[in-house]
Amino acid sequence: MRADDLAPLGRTNLRVSRLGLGLASLGGMFAPVDQTQAVATVDRAWDLGVRLYDTAPVYGYGRSETRAGSALRDRPRDDYVFCTKVGRLIEPGGRDHQAIWADPPPGVGPRLDYSYPGVIRSVEQSLERLGLDRIDVLHVHDPDQDYPTALREAYRALADLRAAGVVGAVSLGVNHADVAARFLREAPAPGPDCVLLAGRYTLLDQSGLADLLPLCAARGVAVMAAGVFQSGLLAEPRTGAAYGYTDVPAALLDRVRALREICARYGVPPLAAAIQFPFGHPAVATVVVGARAAHEVAENAALLAYPIPAGLWRAMKAERLLPPDAPVPGADG
Repeated sequence: MRADDLAPLGRTNLRVSRLGLGLASLGGMFAPVDQTQAVATVDRAWDLGVRLYDTAPVYGYGRSETRAGSALRDRPRDDYVFCTKVGRLIEPGGRDHQAIWADPPPGVGPRLDYSYPGVIRSVEQSLERLGLDRIDVLHVHDPDQDYPTALREAYRALADLRAAGVVGAVSLGVNHADVAARFLREAPAPGPDCVLLAGRYTLLDQSGLADLLPLCAARGVAVMAAGVFQSGLLAEPRTGAAYGYTDVPAALLDRVRALREICARYGVPPLAAAIQFPFGHPAVATVVVGARAAHEVAENAALLAYPIPAGLWRAMKAERLLPPDAPVPGADG
């Protein structure tokens, strides 16, 4: 599979590249990234055929959107799909600070707001920062932070924007598969068009398989799989904060080592298996992977294209590292 292969985004009229570029790092996630490097990263992605770009107002408190806009606004607008999010306004005095952003713009911060007026204001601010004429996919970001308001007001605002043609698709940006499944069932028809699912359909966590992914497949809701590298843990098993823990639990570390051993047996880089695994499920349209430098985008494209023998997936199932019913790329497992 190539980075520039295109696939339909569920029931929408949009088509997305199989590899999407997540732009959180360009907002300064964990370490600063300067403007030149940010633009070069997007330029390299474009040269490789990446045509899906995903950001959020909270990424660097508006910095990621500003940089994405400067890198993309001279590109043919119909040639790519741009995604951003609602749920947090960036404003003076905003107190929903996140320590992961290095050197954020002074004097502003995020504030949770899933209200109808807040969503409209968020979209207006995003368009201004981006300098673009429209947003293709708009995610309700972390709806579990205020689920009743997100369902009642944020979704209604997005549905109205979709009907008005301001956005092409309504989506959810979630870290929890059960939250997304509940939202899909409870939202008024026609409901969200897609789901950006972070870290819940990966080699280490298939919790999205039980309910959410079958629901999406049945309804024609596209899944954008994100967080597939599990914060780098698959690349370099270690203790530390890579997987969101002070120390990686021993059982998880054993699982990572077992996955890496199978990959070594078949001569496959672990990250190649990680980036390709989600495509086994028919609901998954694209995998969104972040990068902070041009060479990282090229590495991700090479991982996506790396040949993987069917025996690798069979071995993972035989050793109970994947569920027996998990669909895998290129075979029925």
